[in-house]
Amino acid sequence: MKAVRQFFGNDQFAKLAGIELLSVSPGHAVAKMKLWPHHWNGMETVHGGAIFTLADFAFAAACNSHGTVAVTVNANLTILKSAATGTLRAEAREVSKNSELGAYNVEVTNDKGELIAQLQGLAYRKDERICPESPG
Repeated sequence: MKAVRQFFGNDQFAKLAGIELLSVSPGHAVAKMKLWPHHWNGMETVHGGAIFTLADFAFAAACNSHGTVAVTVNANLTILKSAATGTLRAEAREVSKNSELGAYNVEVTNDKGELIAQLQGLAYRKDERICPESPG
């Protein structure tokens, strides 16, 4: 998992958004994003793109957690509730994985544990390793 953590530590867009990877294990990842006004849309609630970025980051960490490079083929986000302050938490779980594809569900919740959004993602698993020396 050290190689995976280092790999995602290089994600400049996640850094810019203020996303922190809390945990990663095979097929699972948790990330958080403290909300600031720069995350807001014109209605002063969190922009859908900010929510998607957080969910996508957790999805990416989970699907790359096996040490094999995985890239998004499809991702659908459903926003169920608005948010404006506090911290959002995204938890990604592997639903299915084979040598080429992986399916993942991500739940985004607020500080109260309320469901803010759900992401369903499909990843294509490449032959490349995250870090050449990382174990299979």
